[in-house]
Amino acid sequence: MKLNKIILVLALGVFSLNACKQVATKEVEAPKKVLAQNSQSVSLSISGMTCEIGCAKLIQSKLSKKEGVEMAKVIFKDSTATVAFNANAISKKEIIAFIDGIADGELYRATEIATEK
Repeated sequence: MKLNKIILVLALGVFSLNACKQVATKEVEAPKKVLAQNSQSVSLSISGMTCEIGCAKLIQSKLSKKEGVEMAKVIFKDSTATVAFNANAISKKEIIAFIDGIADGELYRATEIATEK
């Protein structure tokens, strides 16, 4: 009798864990908007950075998580950023405005670096 209860409890435990795993997996696999890929990149000069970890890495981290940004590399020493992005999802102006808005818009200013063709 006691063995039957233990087996029942274990079976219910395994069943509930498996059910939770399936629900969590379905939530993570929610479909994303699919936009045509139009990869572009922009080089930016960023003023207002005072340190590599607190400023440059913060900006790089936030940019990397921004929808439409494919890759972001911020170099503190040069006060520059290189951002690869999907132009169908985000524009250069939106990227610049996003950087300007970090830290309540009080610290950083981004401007596009003119590139020769």
